[in-house]
Amino acid sequence: MVQLYNLHPFGSQQVVPCKLEPDRFCGGGRDALFVAAGCKVEAFAVAGQELCQPRCAFSTLGRVLRLAYSEAGDYLVAIEEKNKATFLRAYVNWRNKRTENSRVCIRMIGHNVEGPFSKAFRDQMYIIEMPLSEAPLCISCCPVKGDLLVGCTNKLVLFSLKYQIINEEFSLLDFERSLIIHIDNITPVEVSFCVGYVAVMSDLEVLIVKLESGPKNGERVHHHPHKTNNRIRRTEEGISNEISQLESDDFVICQKPLELLGEKSEQSGLSVTLESTGLADEKRKYSHFQHLLYRRFAPDISSYVLSDDIKLHSLQLLPIYQTVYQYPEKSQQAVLTPQFLHVITSNNLQCFTVRCSAAAAREEDPYMDTTLKACPPVSMDVCALRIQLFIGLKAICHFKNHIILLTKAEPEAIPERRQSPKRLLSRKDTSVKIKIPPVAEAGWNLYIVNTISPVQLYKEMVDYSNTYKTVKTQSCIHLLSEAHLLVRAALMDASQLEPGEKAELLEAFKESCGHLGDCYSRLDSQHSHLTLPYYKMSGLSMAEVLARTDWTVEDGLQKYERGLIFYINHSLYENLDEELNEELAAKVVQMFYVAEPKQVPHILCSPSMKNINPLTAMSYLRKLDTSGFSSILVTLTKAAVALKMGDLDMHRNEMKSHSEMKLVCGFILEPRLLIQQRKGQIVPTELALHLKETQPGLLVASVLGLQKNNKIGIEEADSFFKVLCAKDEDTIPQLLVDFWEAQLVACLPDVVLQELFFKLTSQYIWRLSKRQPPDTTPLRTSEDLINACSHYGLIYPWVHVVISSDSLADKNYTEDLSKLQSLICGPSFDIASIIPFLEPLSEDTIAGLSVHVLCRTRLKEYEQCIDILLERCPEAVIPYANHELKEENRTLWWKKLLPELCQRIKCGGEKYQLYLSSLKETLSIVAVELELKDFMNVLPEDGTATFFLPYLLYCSRKKPLT
Repeated sequence: MVQLYNLHPFGSQQVVPCKLEPDRFCGGGRDALFVAAGCKVEAFAVAGQELCQPRCAFSTLGRVLRLAYSEAGDYLVAIEEKNKATFLRAYVNWRNKRTENSRVCIRMIGHNVEGPFSKAFRDQMYIIEMPLSEAPLCISCCPVKGDLLVGCTNKLVLFSLKYQIINEEFSLLDFERSLIIHIDNITPVEVSFCVGYVAVMSDLEVLIVKLESGPKNGERVHHHPHKTNNRIRRTEEGISNEISQLESDDFVICQKPLELLGEKSEQSGLSVTLESTGLADEKRKYSHFQHLLYRRFAPDISSYVLSDDIKLHSLQLLPIYQTVYQYPEKSQQAVLTPQFLHVITSNNLQCFTVRCSAAAAREEDPYMDTTLKACPPVSMDVCALRIQLFIGLKAICHFKNHIILLTKAEPEAIPERRQSPKRLLSRKDTSVKIKIPPVAEAGWNLYIVNTISPVQLYKEMVDYSNTYKTVKTQSCIHLLSEAHLLVRAALMDASQLEPGEKAELLEAFKESCGHLGDCYSRLDSQHSHLTLPYYKMSGLSMAEVLARTDWTVEDGLQKYERGLIFYINHSLYENLDEELNEELAAKVVQMFYVAEPKQVPHILCSPSMKNINPLTAMSYLRKLDTSGFSSILVTLTKAAVALKMGDLDMHRNEMKSHSEMKLVCGFILEPRLLIQQRKGQIVPTELALHLKETQPGLLVASVLGLQKNNKIGIEEADSFFKVLCAKDEDTIPQLLVDFWEAQLVACLPDVVLQELFFKLTSQYIWRLSKRQPPDTTPLRTSEDLINACSHYGLIYPWVHVVISSDSLADKNYTEDLSKLQSLICGPSFDIASIIPFLEPLSEDTIAGLSVHVLCRTRLKEYEQCIDILLERCPEAVIPYANHELKEENRTLWWKKLLPELCQRIKCGGEKYQLYLSSLKETLSIVAVELELKDFMNVLPEDGTATFFLPYLLYCSRKKPLT
């Protein structure tokens, strides 16, 4: 369906002062118009609103049948006819054509120019002749690369644009015949070529393929269609033969319309084969192709038109997108621009909107059609902006913001006799004799119609849309969407804009987004969610959007549409760093209480609602309670509001009304009760600060719950506790250590264990080395952690012996030490990773000694550990050996410990008695483990026999186990 709006896309109009009736015409770049008449081409300067002025003229070989201009290469190409022969010629350097009689150079395609002749080609127009084995029928220039595609019967010939480099200062434009596309059973009426995309049109068929470079799964250059193609073609030929045998005086047999997309278009019956003929570089050498579209049109016989008139007339490819339109009357020719489709009928110039920018926006931007961005859909009904009367329209073309029209007022043609519809559709009698009154030759004119600027037309569209605004119809959205696409299309060609024009268009673009946001916010439709992206794209603040809202009450009831609620709800969730004033905040709460009461607690937790009056907030929360809408979330929100009001009793009562587990669940439902973000920074709420002092365990459990449910990241949680405890980046508060310990206990799957171990051990080591007590009482003791968490292991018994020798340690100090020792004794800890960080913890202290020996033990450095303990803490040697020297390490009892003790006893000293008792323990173990002969071999040679005799007797009396 086509929407009709009487707008004014056309501005001023000029008459082109050409002397003869034009045969062909086309636009040239930004500022030129070419008109071919007889054996001459005239070029006119077209600039802005100024009058069209003659620029230059040059002769052609014969009458011009087709004419095309390429902005890439700035050349004009023509199919010319002379003596019933056709020629293909390109006119290059035409801007240097001073006078009509100026000399022109002619050369053959691919002919190398000698140095002495290069100056002539540089300073004057030259013509390139391109011979073909068959007569050229139609031509198309690639708007991006300037390559030329020529249509002949059953084939298309591609000429690649190239340059002959004459010297460093000058290169000569040339062409290379690079590819022949054979298409059987088709005579091209029009072709179109754009960056590898080829469209070919016959009277009632259109085929579009995409040429591709490089190898395609090892296929050859020639592409053979599927066998089904031949089968379909043979079937169609059979039908044609059958039809020809029928008496068709009274009937016209038409094939059904057909549209095949993608690979299915290979079944069209048209055989396509590529033949490479040039030496073009690999980037532009096409070796295979991909089918995109085949469409066979069926003539519309409902209007009883003559069958000779039933044919397609316009084909064009744009670098963006094109679609198919239905016109209110029979069209004669059409041209497509990024903004509009212009169509001529016998007496009307019609302007239709297009969807080029909508398609391009989706192709370019992956965030299109999300909550961030939006664009009107490609499928939206097209819109006719204007039907402008011109008498006798014959042809149309365009370039930039100019529409070129050829009109010719012909004498009225009167049928000689009244034909019946049946006769008009007869195949055998389609030529009706027309009686033409003998009048003077018809008059003709060539017009330039300038289109108005996009911003001016945009403003007119917006004004027009206001007529629909009050009745909340889809027509308002439709017209504003068209205005939006008009501005978007103009911005996509930003390289052609002046800085002032671009700024004006950007402002119009934002304004159009605001208008569309207003529309969707007022309509309760399936597309109301589009309110959010359009308002975002408009740059309007939430306060500005609310100021545009109609707050009037109808029939005593206030109604808020889904679109506005959706926008406000998402905006309040997205931390926009915008604080609403007290009045607007109250209106927002009232809006949600009416439309979505379940959202009221969430809305009140938004940082944007900071300025709401606590009494107002509490009144709405109490209404939720009285209406039967009671939940843990309402309770927590009321507790937070009570704090703002300074009512601590109410706060305590609310917090006591639910168990700690339920309170944690409430915080998970709405993290902003504890944590908010402002200007990219984490900000603890007043409730979080209060819980830190009164219920730190609940606070840690709640943040842990948020992390478990992916409501907060690891780094965010760490930052939260640092900010909450007013610590700088390098200082770790005890509450954060409590949180890390809770993470280990909870065994969160997304937590990197070794990273968490590193955090905890680093903090334990730092506090032990600095003798720094925690700033608050730890929530868990080492015993709690050992009992609750598998990562904290039981501390080895010998460690307690070592620690018991230090009577000066305070309780907090020993708790940190016990936690560190427990982690090292745990099964998950990577000992090697912590060794470099043990340096601040000196071995001179008992705490440092225990940790260093523990780590070396975990690394199986038992001999070193025995040496250290013998020197620093001999009372711990036997407990150490009993715990560690087992299985394959059992030999160290007699290979390491026994000789070391014997050696130290010889030296005497104050630790003599400790060494002696340790030696006796060691001898008891060794006597049990070794046979008598082996036992005697490990005893020292200079020992006292009476001392060792009891152990020797015990060893000799052992009976082996059977």
